[in-house]
Amino acid sequence: MEVQETRVQTDRIFTIPNILSMARLAGVPVFLWLILTEHDGWALAVLMLSGVSDYLDGKLARRWNQISKLGRLLDPAADRLYILSTLFGLTYRELLPLWLTGALLLRELMLLVMVWILRRHGYPPPQVNFLGKAATFNLMYAFPLLLLSDGTGWLAWLGSVFGWAFAGWGTTLYWWAGILYVVQVRRLVKADATAD
Repeated sequence: MEVQETRVQTDRIFTIPNILSMARLAGVPVFLWLILTEHDGWALAVLMLSGVSDYLDGKLARRWNQISKLGRLLDPAADRLYILSTLFGLTYRELLPLWLTGALLLRELMLLVMVWILRRHGYPPPQVNFLGKAATFNLMYAFPLLLLSDGTGWLAWLGSVFGWAFAGWGTTLYWWAGILYVVQVRRLVKADATAD
């Protein structure tokens, strides 16, 4: 009986964590519009709310046993969309160099190929690991700080220094997590080949 209750819970759609993730997804176009129109204060506020909801949805899902299949899709999708929209906005405003944007987009492309390979072999995408979460955490700190650096004075200077530090760590961890993902996919595919 307990097993069935757990299964029913994992298939639920309208849980508090999923609603938080949906709200975070709905904030992506608003955030992008705010960045492109240089409403930086509001863009920072939306990004901060996104970070808080990202933390809360995972914590509440575990605490209330509301981890769901939908939540496992929504959470990384929201993270990626915020990263992509921020990359686009900051690159458009020339706050990020093209090489950094290219490095992060190339990693995303590599992961899309890996997910496609996994699906061809009948595997779901693996869960987000700690390293990937740490990379996203660093990038989510880097972007608002770099946005803050678009100005003058000591606050802009601090934003630039710490923003670039977080961007460097985040990009490195992002690629490291991506390479580990490729290794994991390779092992699964190789195990399938030897099983046949």
